[in-house]
Amino acid sequence: MTTDSFTPRMVRTVFTVAGVLVLCAALWAARDALLLIYVSALLAMGCSPLVHSLEHFRKDGRGLPRWAAILGVYTAIVGVIVLFGLLVIPPLVAQTAALWNQLPDEFNRVQTFFISRGLMTRPITLAEAVQNAPSGSGSNAVGTVLVAVSSLLGGAFGLITILILSFYFLIEARAMADYFARFVPVARRAVVGTAAREAVVKVSAWLRAQFVLAAVMGTFAAIGLGVLGVPYFYVVALVASIGETIPIVGPIIGGVTAVAVAMTVSTKLALIVGAYFLVLHQLEANVLVPKIMERRVGVNPVAVMIALLIGGTLSGLPGAILAIPTAAILSVFIEEMAASGNGRTTP
Repeated sequence: MTTDSFTPRMVRTVFTVAGVLVLCAALWAARDALLLIYVSALLAMGCSPLVHSLEHFRKDGRGLPRWAAILGVYTAIVGVIVLFGLLVIPPLVAQTAALWNQLPDEFNRVQTFFISRGLMTRPITLAEAVQNAPSGSGSNAVGTVLVAVSSLLGGAFGLITILILSFYFLIEARAMADYFARFVPVARRAVVGTAAREAVVKVSAWLRAQFVLAAVMGTFAAIGLGVLGVPYFYVVALVASIGETIPIVGPIIGGVTAVAVAMTVSTKLALIVGAYFLVLHQLEANVLVPKIMERRVGVNPVAVMIALLIGGTLSGLPGAILAIPTAAILSVFIEEMAASGNGRTTP
């Protein structure tokens, strides 16, 4: 190789590496926006089979126009959210307010328990507790409130963005698929198309499984806690329902919250609630999850654990939540590529 040919290659290599580094830096800087886009794409993939069913629900294969099918799905989603809000939010607000009003009495009760055990020498007020808190927590109270309000507004904006963006993903799904197919070699387009359709099926199964698991756990938690006479059971059931969407730690958070609230009544009730949640989570782990999640999504347990570790490390809680559908998508493409490389096709 001559010096004249070496220099242009070196320059191209340097510029290529620099371009890749700049691209990676730009993607990292835009990671929050990319996460919203990815969540929107997952939601669109999850709703796609239902939209397709509404498009072809008649015997002749015809049905609603695509825009009407998508609008119908979104109307149903919004309707369920509104119905859920009407049923849950009023008692939830009432019980949360009651819990807040009861907080000073419970604070004094805990102090009395500690004093009787010799763990405290004298009772203190809530104002003294705030004043004696770690440095900066009291002085930054206004800043903490502003951060909380900002986070709430940011979450609402993110939710609206996800709904709008996923709507357009569903509208433009076919055009986008045709566009990206241009970048796939002709010999591989059939394999990639099959993998994409299978990935949509698996993501849809995962999304349905999440809703089913959350609804089942929230319902049984509310019924059980209500029958046992646990105060603020609406709040606790909502925590348990939301916690069901968080891998590993979510069910633990729900159970600990229920036991903590029951402890304000009696130790006996706390033990009963703990046993109830233990049985409930055993049924969930050994009956519901295997039947709903593993069989329908079809991700190997080892792959799930690896995906949870990587997702949690890269993006915290959102990464852990999105780890399973991401692992399902990757597994589909890997299996399809391996099958095509061995000269055979998957069913």
